[in-house]
Amino acid sequence: MPERPYTILSCSVSLDGYLGGATQERLVLSNEADLARVDEVRAACDAILVGAATVRADNPRLLVRSPQLRRERRARGLPESPTKVTVTERAHLDARSDFFAAGDGEKIVYCASEAVPVARRRLSRVATVLDGGRHVELGRLSEDLHDRGVRRLMVEGGGRVHTQFLTSGAADELHLVVAPFFVGSSRAPRFVGDGAFPWHPGHRARLVECRQIGDVVLLRYALSARFGATA
Repeated sequence: MPERPYTILSCSVSLDGYLGGATQERLVLSNEADLARVDEVRAACDAILVGAATVRADNPRLLVRSPQLRRERRARGLPESPTKVTVTERAHLDARSDFFAAGDGEKIVYCASEAVPVARRRLSRVATVLDGGRHVELGRLSEDLHDRGVRRLMVEGGGRVHTQFLTSGAADELHLVVAPFFVGSSRAPRFVGDGAFPWHPGHRARLVECRQIGDVVLLRYALSARFGATA
């Protein structure tokens, strides 16, 4: 079997399963205590991946926030924050966005084969642009990241990316944080879309942790036989 990074999916959802609100205004689902936990998970990873839609909608920095965690990474000979990775079909990305401009670590863009020339014209100054296949194949992406030294990968959304990792069996654990309110609009983005998931009524995912963090709850699931591996 080809080698791939140990992969953690991480997201926050409302009680009715939405990743955000129905407007362009960003909806905060987590709290400071949970954001500190997420920061620790990030700091223990080699790379963080989000989809291009998340880059456009949220303009995330994807940096380790804690000075102490950044110092600990430097002491281990690592950059202050993990490598940033995104996936795009059409290369509709702004080279001035925080994903590219914030932090001095490596940025990698996997794009569909047809979009590679456009992506390199737009982004080659700020990122490494790679051919991900006709529709950006997750297996190919994961193998390439492993070849580049990524042993631990954190996937932070959005819904389409989570769906692809889950339905392809490319995730090892899921960190799902539930916020104590409803969004109440089908126009809002959901945690996952339609798909053939490996976990269903006849094959339940294994819950390994349930923890209250202030007013939110962390549900942690083991999704593969590799759960808990350190490398």
